[in-house]
Amino acid sequence: MKTRGNTVLITGGATGIGFALATQLVRQENTVIICGRRRQHLLVAKKHMPALTIRVCDITRPASRRALVKWLISKFGNFNVLVNNAGIQRAVDFRKGARDLSSVDAEIATNLVAPIYLSGLLIPHLRQQEAAAIVNISSGLAFTPLAAVPVYCATKAAVHSLSLSLRFQLRHTPVRVFEVAPPIVPTKLSGKRQRSEDEKFSMSAQDVAHGIIEAINNDIFEVPLGPAASLHKQRDALFEVINE
Repeated sequence: MKTRGNTVLITGGATGIGFALATQLVRQENTVIICGRRRQHLLVAKKHMPALTIRVCDITRPASRRALVKWLISKFGNFNVLVNNAGIQRAVDFRKGARDLSSVDAEIATNLVAPIYLSGLLIPHLRQQEAAAIVNISSGLAFTPLAAVPVYCATKAAVHSLSLSLRFQLRHTPVRVFEVAPPIVPTKLSGKRQRSEDEKFSMSAQDVAHGIIEAINNDIFEVPLGPAASLHKQRDALFEVINE
């Protein structure tokens, strides 16, 4: 899969991994569209990278998703790469019962439901392209969960499973399905629980973006990056270590 001359949509592309990836793709002569819920964050991203096209969209809402897809296909007929990047992570303690589940619906809707629906809505268009891709951003925590964020880990494990199924179903089409699993990335997603000892499990958003582009360029369809590779290979042995 080439990494130049594509038209790319990145969900959650105004910050973190999404913005780092958008920046690198623009520099490689791709047309890049980023979407997100917060207009101000999108405007700041465009100020830093004027070549970006921005679109306000709440991907957790069906009407907003449909409007995004209709606009995208009508404005960018050669759109060929979907990056399901948007994600939220919340601490959930099941010992507290239902009162600690207030953010669960939003977490599941953002991390899992939205990628399912966006993939389903856009695959008919992607199949008409000469070369196309869906890039799902999962996590090393899909393989070895961190008990403090159980719903996040469960959604990312589901994204891993979804990627396997999509890859199989689309194997005889022009659509390639990539899954990239980063380790901890120091962004707002994990910032509140970032600890100094987490550094051995982390890498920068820029390095993750570079890893995503390398995976696409080399047709490596399942890529655990950096320390996430250890989680992928030694998921059972590391479960107790990472939860100490």
